[in-house]
Amino acid sequence: MPHWTSPLTLASWNDPEAVFLDLFATSDGAFWLDAGRDASSGWSWTGTGRLDDHAAALRRDAAAPNGALDATVPFRGGWVGWRSYEGGDAWLRVDALVAFDHASHRVHVFGDADLAARVAAAPTPVDVGSAEPRGMASGRVEPERYAELIGACRERIREGDAYQLCLTTRFTVPGRHDAVAVFRRLRQASASHHAGLIRIGGTTLVSSSPERFLEVRAGRVHTHPIKGTRPRSSDPDRDRALAEHLRADPKEQAENVMIVDLMRNDLSRVCEPSTVGVDRLLEVETYPTVHQLVSEVSGRLVPGTTIGGLLDAAFPAGSMTGAPKQSAMQILAGLEGEERGIYSGAFGWIGDDGAADLAMVIRSVVVERDAAWVGAGGGITWRSVAASEVAEVGIKARAPLAALGAEVPPGW
Repeated sequence: MPHWTSPLTLASWNDPEAVFLDLFATSDGAFWLDAGRDASSGWSWTGTGRLDDHAAALRRDAAAPNGALDATVPFRGGWVGWRSYEGGDAWLRVDALVAFDHASHRVHVFGDADLAARVAAAPTPVDVGSAEPRGMASGRVEPERYAELIGACRERIREGDAYQLCLTTRFTVPGRHDAVAVFRRLRQASASHHAGLIRIGGTTLVSSSPERFLEVRAGRVHTHPIKGTRPRSSDPDRDRALAEHLRADPKEQAENVMIVDLMRNDLSRVCEPSTVGVDRLLEVETYPTVHQLVSEVSGRLVPGTTIGGLLDAAFPAGSMTGAPKQSAMQILAGLEGEERGIYSGAFGWIGDDGAADLAMVIRSVVVERDAAWVGAGGGITWRSVAASEVAEVGIKARAPLAALGAEVPPGW
């Protein structure tokens, strides 16, 4: 990768969508990590890279006290990619990088003057338009079968094998899909602070993830588990009532606290004693299509901890497994019967300086050569009501499927 001592800062703003479409959209190794349409804070990143041996990325020193201390641009080069739920890695070594600071409306180009000129001149794109109707998606299981699996989860919980289990399924839409158009539609309908498109070879991940998994900066790690979901309503009073019901629901509170405790335990394996704490607990965050119950846990990393060591301690995220983690994963593998793949994994960037920002692969579409698929699921506890859990899966899958032109099958 080129060594950049400092970026070229443009004199005026240009939108990440315009820049990605004009410069990078057709590359086999391309990325667009997005803070959301009309974002007033956060960062977006666009660029290209080449498939690289992930070992170098995982050897980065995550505990370095100078990691991400450059407030000007937190990601100045490194790797962009994903880790699947089963632990498979795919990372692009960044060759070209454009950083968009939404708070200051500044664009920073890591490259030569020619690239900076092309970024500045990227034209405003035309609207993406509606998706071609694809009919009903095909579910891996019927809703009735999913309800039976919920019952099986509750039985394992009753037996004391787990406290909570994140049961998932998959919806498939056959045919060829324009992944860039899918992401643009998803971004319009369900923008999020950690959305993204990453294309590596014949697979493209499209995500509108609301869950920040691991944020590493200045030797500290933060995780932001989500457990608890309610749909939005167009009626303001009803919408507020849904958010308040989520905040006060004892089942959702218990589920969230279980995962907070699990993440505290995971981080304590790589953090200095007495530094792991809960920064936020049971806060409602609101997105275009859902309300979510979110907490935050952080700690100071033990000197010498690498990105790979941190992932060994914390991955997969407890919000996508359940608790206790190892028991939950074994139970779920038997119940679900198939690998999850990229869904339930993590994606984002790892910096050369050991900083990182990784989001959960949820509210996402995986686009392959002859089909696209959407994973969805929910946390099952002893108090779970099967009908409510089935409906929650439908709520989570609806926006990603709509971006493909497909509908959730009946019963979800």
